[in-house]
Amino acid sequence: MMHLTTPDTPATVTDLVHAGLLELGDGCQIHPAAVFLPADMLGTIRPIALGDRVAVGAFTVVHGGTTVGRDTRIGHRATVGEPEYGYALRRVYQGAGSPTTIGSGVVLRAGATVYAGASIGDDTTIGHNTLLRTNVKVGTGSQLAANLTVERGCTIGDGVRCSPGSHLTADTVVEDRTFIGAGVRTINDKELIWRDPDNEQPLLPPSFAYGCKVGSGAVILAGVTIGEHALVGAGSVVTKDVRARAIVYGVPATQHGKVNL
Repeated sequence: MMHLTTPDTPATVTDLVHAGLLELGDGCQIHPAAVFLPADMLGTIRPIALGDRVAVGAFTVVHGGTTVGRDTRIGHRATVGEPEYGYALRRVYQGAGSPTTIGSGVVLRAGATVYAGASIGDDTTIGHNTLLRTNVKVGTGSQLAANLTVERGCTIGDGVRCSPGSHLTADTVVEDRTFIGAGVRTINDKELIWRDPDNEQPLLPPSFAYGCKVGSGAVILAGVTIGEHALVGAGSVVTKDVRARAIVYGVPATQHGKVNL
C-alpha cells in the first residue's frame, strides 16, 4: 500500500485526500513506492496538489506545499519540495517547507531534486540528477540537462538550454534564449574565503544576457556580465564583462570579433 507520512503516523492516500492534504487530478499515475510528506521538519503541514494526468515514479518523494500542473511527469527517485536544512549563505535553515510550483507539461527526469520555494515553468525539462536549490526560478520551455547544480536564488528564463555538468552559483541570472555548454563553472566570490556567517560580504554572481552563448568548460568569474548575443569560446576564463554580440575566447578571454545577427 502507498503511504504518505504525517508528523505522527503514516497515512494512506485515501486518508490524505479525505483530510484535504492531497489533491489528485483525473488520470494521475502514482507508483506504489512514491512517498508524500505533507509535514516539514518543523511539523508544519502543507497540502499537495497534482493536476490531471500527472505521473509520479517509484521512490519519488513529494513534500508539502508542492503544486504540480497537468501532464507533468516526475521520474523515479526524484525529490520535489525538499525543505532546506543547515547553514548556507549567512543563515541557518531550520527545515521549513515553502510553496513549490511545477508547471504543466514539465518533465523531471529520474533523480532530479527540486528544493522548497522553487518554481519551474510550463514545458520545461529537468535532466537526470539535476539539483535546483531553494527559490530557484526556471521559465517556460527550457531544457536543463543532466547533472546540473543550480544554487539558491538563481533565475533562469524562457527557452534556455544548459548542457550537462554545469554549475550556476547562487543568485545567477540567466536571461531568455541563453545557451550554456557542458561543464561551465560560475563564481560569485572573488576572495575564496569561507567566512564566519556574521562577517560575510555580499556575493557577486555573474549574469547572462538575452541570447548569449557560452562554450563548454568556460569559467565565468564573480560579477561578470555576458552581454546579449555574445559568444564565449570553449575553455575560456572570463574575468571582465563581455559586450553585446562580442566573440571572446582565451585565458583570460579577450575579444576576437562580433556576432553577426
